[in-house]
Parts: sequence; C-alpha cells; structure tokens
Amino acid sequence: MSSKLLYEIGSRLKMRRQELKLTQREVADLLDISLNFYGDTERGVKRLSIEKIILIQEKLGLDPTYLLTGVKPPELNLNQLLLECPAEKRQDFEELMKHASNLYKYK
Repeated sequence: MSSKLLYEIGSRLKMRRQELKLTQREVADLLDISLNFYGDTERGVKRLSIEKIILIQEKLGLDPTYLLTGVKPPELNLNQLLLECPAEKRQDFEELMKHASNLYKYK
C-alpha cells in the first residue's frame, strides 16, 4: 500500500473523528488500539486491519468504501425514488415505506 494512500485514509479518518468531536484517545479506545498506533494511522504511517475498518464503520459510522477510496456512497433520497417509481408500482412503494417506517418506530 502506498504511503500516499495511507495518508489519504488517515486524513479521512481524522476528518471523521473531528466531525464527531472525539479525541484521538477516545477513538483509539473505541477501536481497542494504542493511542500511538491510532496517531500513526491518522498520519498515514500505519495501516488498518480489515477488522479495524469494520469497527470504524460500526463505531464511527464511516463507510469503508469512502475510508479506503474517498468515494462517497450515493445518498438515498426517498422522494426522488418515489418520483422515479413507475405509476403502477407507486402504491406498492408507498406501502413498503409505511411498513419500513413502522419497523423503525418499533425498534
């Protein structure tokens, strides 16, 4: 893995940490790694294991594809989906969204 890529991954990780207003220590604790290792990761000196990348997704809500490539996943826009839905399927789509909403409320 190139040092440029490691630096870019570290920069995206740092940006997410700052968005969440967390310290390096707090993130290191969440990921169960040393503060030094985490700091080196943000600086692009160390690389993350796949297990830590998954933990980053779970604990920090950072998409692995974005973390590794810088490509943000498309945002889901339900209004746009409804508008693009064929007229004959629109009622089914609305029912599906109602049920999904009820499941979310139940959770």
